[in-house]
Amino acid sequence: MGSDHYFSASPGSAEKLRRINVTLDGHEVAVTTAGGIFSPDHVDTGTAVLLSHTPPPPPGGNLLDLGCGWGPISLTLAMQAPHATVWAVDVNERALDLVRQNAQEHGLSNVNAVLPDDVPDDVVFRTIRSNPPIRVGKNELHALMKRWIPRLEERSDAWLVVQRNLGSDSLQRWLAATFETGFSVHRSSTAKGFRVLKVRHHGSPVSEPIALP
Repeated sequence: MGSDHYFSASPGSAEKLRRINVTLDGHEVAVTTAGGIFSPDHVDTGTAVLLSHTPPPPPGGNLLDLGCGWGPISLTLAMQAPHATVWAVDVNERALDLVRQNAQEHGLSNVNAVLPDDVPDDVVFRTIRSNPPIRVGKNELHALMKRWIPRLEERSDAWLVVQRNLGSDSLQRWLAATFETGFSVHRSSTAKGFRVLKVRHHGSPVSEPIALP
């Protein structure tokens, strides 16, 4: 792809639209993907691990899929929480167009696919789910976390999946050191070479998540 990456704002590579069948929230669905985005041929292993090792999302409020790609996390959240608003955020315009198309095709009117700067400053999130773009580099990744983790509502969790050999343990240590006050960071699970990290924004007094029926 040369200098054209899935985290490019406007990929210069050929679009090459394609239809694939994937399983989301236990249902087989057809979606549209394209070249110049992350994992256009299938749900990548990290995202699959995240989706299978996190609890159901809160039933309402604002939910964030950070680095949404063509939308497997956003679409799943929208299916599981039809009364919530799912913010599908990415810098890749082609990916955002695909999320919109896929959401519309499957009747998921609760998905907002937008650029990072188009999320209103006063929106806070009841959960964040992300397979973050590790390959953007450490500085950019840390800036991404500093921008979005503080926007978790109190008593809410962010769930991040990171490949073990791409620095999941060092990211966990950095998160714990950076968000020391009012937050806690734990490794929630490990599967297929990936770690799922849970970042908890505690309330006052500190509490654990409320179990949903």
